[in-house]
Amino acid sequence: MSDLQERARALDTADELAPLRELFTLDDTVYLDGNSLGALPRHVPARMQEVLTREWGELRIRSWGESGWWTAPERIGDRIAPIVGAAAGQIVVGDSTSVNVFKAVVAATRLAPEGRDEILVDANTFPTDGYIAGSAARMTGHRIVPVAPAEVPDALGPRTAAVLLNHVDYRSGRLHDLPALTAAAHAAGAVAVWDLCHSAGALPVDLDRHGVDLAVGCTYKYLNGGPGSPAYLYVAARHQPVFDSPLPGWTSHADPFAMTPGYEAAEGAARGRVGTPDILSMLALESSLDVWDGVGVEAVRAKSLALTDFFLECVAEYVPAGRVTSVTPAAHAERGSQVALRCEDAEPVMAALIARGVVGDLRRPDVLRFGFTPLYVGFADAERAARLLANVLDGLADVLDGSAAPVA
Repeated sequence: MSDLQERARALDTADELAPLRELFTLDDTVYLDGNSLGALPRHVPARMQEVLTREWGELRIRSWGESGWWTAPERIGDRIAPIVGAAAGQIVVGDSTSVNVFKAVVAATRLAPEGRDEILVDANTFPTDGYIAGSAARMTGHRIVPVAPAEVPDALGPRTAAVLLNHVDYRSGRLHDLPALTAAAHAAGAVAVWDLCHSAGALPVDLDRHGVDLAVGCTYKYLNGGPGSPAYLYVAARHQPVFDSPLPGWTSHADPFAMTPGYEAAEGAARGRVGTPDILSMLALESSLDVWDGVGVEAVRAKSLALTDFFLECVAEYVPAGRVTSVTPAAHAERGSQVALRCEDAEPVMAALIARGVVGDLRRPDVLRFGFTPLYVGFADAERAARLLANVLDGLADVLDGSAAPVA
């Protein structure tokens, strides 16, 4: 056993979060793609069987009241709130991230002072955020200004209505300075909107503490809500009385069942609702959040940094020099919970890794992504992934030299 393998074993033994792995349905695969789709908590299938057979099968329409279906969006929002550092009553769950980005960007332009016509958008944002922001700008008469997050303070001005930023860059894993950038936006009189898809559940966000105005996030990554599980919208309490959603659906009405032709917005987080909630995926998410009971985000962050540090150390030890380069910042203050490695042969390398039981993903043309979910990924996983990466790269080099069979 190598020194790194021995260290991995010792680190796993000392890890206070290690027992949480047993809460998930996992096998011998090293699963490093939780930044795209989180693993299934073991108890969720039983809960969903109950929802299907009793709540839907027996109670049917009565479950909207008797089983709490109607209040699920706000109730589950309150379950997510501590994970992102928000007080209760500010998060509503429902719709996709894309729909919530649209709500948030348009609402931000309506919250901003009159006469402002620019929306600053992270130049490297996840594509959908950019597409949605562009459409929102066209509809509201604003202009999109793409800007690198580090350059936001200099780009802000009297014409800036809102700023839409990603807390963690989906490609590189870079963590952006939410407190400083939010403060800069406010100093310029603009509204700060944050996309938390790659940070919530992996590191502290502290929305209330840092005065964030609006935020959105998905729940199928580090929150393990399941494929396509509903996203969420955070509206700071101070903005809720004047939050003006561009999608005023019937379930966000002050009296939904009055069925009146005129719209009157509900109070609180419910203003962010639109149509009938997707109950099956909503309740699967609610059940999944049970794995967070008693788990502190600070402990998750500490393990995340230790895991990514150790993985990078193993890569440096095992992988031949020059074959990969980390594009994820080394500084803890600038790192999310993934490691992105630039690799010339990224696509065949990742395919070979998956065939050998290490599941990550890639972003074309040349970035290997490895997501570290502290609730179920261990240090032995990190060591094994780096060791097999080195083996694959060695084998691929032989193939390119014509001295070995192709890497499977």
